[in-house]
Amino acid sequence: MKIVKALLAIAVTILLIWALQTQFDPIPPLGKFLNPVGGFWQNAESRQSEKAHELKLDGLLDKVIIQYDENRIPHIFANNEHDLYYAQGYITATDRLWQMDIQTRSASGRLAELVGSKALEMDRYHRRMGMVYGAENTLRGMMKDPQTKLAIEAYTEGINTYIHTLTPTTYPLEFKLLNYKPEEWKPINCAFLLKLMSETLAGGSDELEMTNVLNKFGWKVTQDLFPDRNFQQEPIIPAGTKWNFKSLPVPQPSASFKAQMRGNNNKPKERIEGIGSNNWAVSGSKTASGYPILANDPHLHLTFPSIWYQIQLHAPGINVYGVSLPGSPHIIIGYNQKISWGVTNVDADVLDWYQIKFKDATKEEYWYNNQWHKTTRRAEVINVRGKQPVVEDVIYTHYGPVVYESNQQKPEKTPQSVPAGTALRWVAHDESNELRTFYLLNRAKNYDDYRMALSYYSAPAQNFIFASADNDIAITPNGKLPLKFKDQGKFILDGTDAANSWQGWIPYEQNPTVKNPARGFVSSANQESTDAAYPYYINWQFGSYQRGKRINDRLSAMNHITADSMRLLQTDNYSITAHDILPTLLHNIDESKLDATQHQAYNLIKRWDLRYDATSIGASIFNSWWSYIYNLTWNDEFGTANRELRWPSRDRTIQLLLKDPKSKWFDNSQTAGKETLADIVSQAFNTAVNELANQHGKPGDNWQWGKVRLTEVEHLAGLDGLGSGKFASGGTGGVINAITGGNGPSWRMVVQLGPKVQGYGIFPGGESGNPGSFYYTDMLQTWKNGQLNPLLFLQSANEKSTRIKSILTLNKK
Repeated sequence: MKIVKALLAIAVTILLIWALQTQFDPIPPLGKFLNPVGGFWQNAESRQSEKAHELKLDGLLDKVIIQYDENRIPHIFANNEHDLYYAQGYITATDRLWQMDIQTRSASGRLAELVGSKALEMDRYHRRMGMVYGAENTLRGMMKDPQTKLAIEAYTEGINTYIHTLTPTTYPLEFKLLNYKPEEWKPINCAFLLKLMSETLAGGSDELEMTNVLNKFGWKVTQDLFPDRNFQQEPIIPAGTKWNFKSLPVPQPSASFKAQMRGNNNKPKERIEGIGSNNWAVSGSKTASGYPILANDPHLHLTFPSIWYQIQLHAPGINVYGVSLPGSPHIIIGYNQKISWGVTNVDADVLDWYQIKFKDATKEEYWYNNQWHKTTRRAEVINVRGKQPVVEDVIYTHYGPVVYESNQQKPEKTPQSVPAGTALRWVAHDESNELRTFYLLNRAKNYDDYRMALSYYSAPAQNFIFASADNDIAITPNGKLPLKFKDQGKFILDGTDAANSWQGWIPYEQNPTVKNPARGFVSSANQESTDAAYPYYINWQFGSYQRGKRINDRLSAMNHITADSMRLLQTDNYSITAHDILPTLLHNIDESKLDATQHQAYNLIKRWDLRYDATSIGASIFNSWWSYIYNLTWNDEFGTANRELRWPSRDRTIQLLLKDPKSKWFDNSQTAGKETLADIVSQAFNTAVNELANQHGKPGDNWQWGKVRLTEVEHLAGLDGLGSGKFASGGTGGVINAITGGNGPSWRMVVQLGPKVQGYGIFPGGESGNPGSFYYTDMLQTWKNGQLNPLLFLQSANEKSTRIKSILTLNKK
């Protein structure tokens, strides 16, 4: 018996040792992960760091001094541009290497190498939509410019110098969790990062859904429910602005497009509301200091680590502070001694789908402009962990790739808005050099420098806001914008008709812009760029007008503005939507038909101050009520199971509610009776209140908006335990403080220009990407509180500051 027990113990021990050293996807080898010498314990970091430290590194030309402040933000002082970007790459990698790696793998379709088949379809999508193809073209454009080439190569060299110092013991935590090792950085990775931003901000499409709407309802209804301009307008460039240029001839709609609108057509990544941004700049005539103030808060997905990395870059000819994108040199949003700038998304239509007519099943030729043209093919090899590589044979036309040749080739998990059998024309595929724009902005001194920098920018199109110590302010919806006829790209286009091709580009100097308007401020919140007087077509849809309206109302009324009053405006929770429609909704409620709970909720919302504050009960009631009104209005006609349809916008629904209360769309076509607006409003109110009561009890503190709609900053890979956990917050998509679930202000910045510039900023997280570091989340609470940190903008490496906690000196070997 003793022998049996001994053999059993030995067997169990052997099995345990084997299990601890074996990977069971997605779990890494636990023995390796738990090893106290090289496992995750090694990633713990002390809050305290050495006050002075020195490293000798290959590749440097001269000494570099890096000073770290109390938030572990690096202030880099170099004696030449090569060393500046080398150090930026090295330091960014020390804090964010895994983030840089995983973002690159996502954009380039290489996630399946790490996690196996579960990521294969997303990899296939990114490969087939031309992310690698576009990155190759962009890299070619960037490397033609000597200054961009120097920055990318030095940045790459710095990253790789850091990677070469790592051992399995010192790998960042996520490499250990996913059981893989860092690979050398390549210049094309910087281009992949730009493609990822283009996909996020200009890679969505609803042409398939809009084409289905057109096929189902016809042109008249489609034009009515999906107008080219909202009935409420607050354009970025003030209405009535005169254009001092001679415009190019605007293309006319093609014959095939006209036929499609008449109904003579063959039936052939959804857009997400809430991903947007705010920015504004006020003239010195409206500020307490007499100098401009600029504010920017880009709304993106909130993650640990943050999409942004704070940094100061100083070298001969440059001293700039702001946020960079980990994986790319330069400052993307920020300021220097003379100017400040920021961005919001334009939502320009720079992605179109073209129905392709192939000659035969070989798909080696396609019909275009009355003749057959040869297709080309690109083999995309996708390595899959634990399995054989998958080869994607992608057909390319002159438009771009045929993402999926048929519905059978299109997998279930692929964005359903990608129409099969169509070619993708996307500006992000073109040769470009966006980094040139940021190189020049980082060094800009005045308005002319700002405008020159924008001339190099392609995608994703952004509303570039500007303020200078010269007391100039400006805003320019800017990018490489195709020259199109009206509504070109609203629906899937006939790819055989040459008249449907893009007819060139809007000259960059004719992109809409305004400088020093009489009202004393410029602003954007993703709403439409111009009024109807602008001669060119940019898009038929933009963000809703409400955020822009609230910003403009407040800025118009404000005087003696300070940086702190701009901070308060960034966290404003007042709802223009509720202001516009709540009186009408209340008017359509018959109080006599309400039960006790519903009556209590009715009295609460009547007294609501229209703010989506975390403690607001009225916000919870209104938000749910409006959601049910919207769904009850459109679900019967647009909620079909067998085809994807674009639903009418919030603005068009509000217009019906306010201007056409007897509209046929309020009737539920699936019932025998005829419902009215009052029926819809009452049913929605009762459903919303009953649902709140079922989920949160009687009206009271548990109905507060922050408790009903919890917010979370998740880990970039969604790893449990490495995010913030859920917390209460104010804000929603339609207010200035546009926090919607996992999206929101990813970087809040306010910059006071003047003889001595002062910036303030915060993002929800910390500089470090290491969950074992104090600096992983040290700025989160400040962001939650709606506060900003004063930013330390040093003028030289010799400037003394009590905020500097440690100094790292890099010397050449």
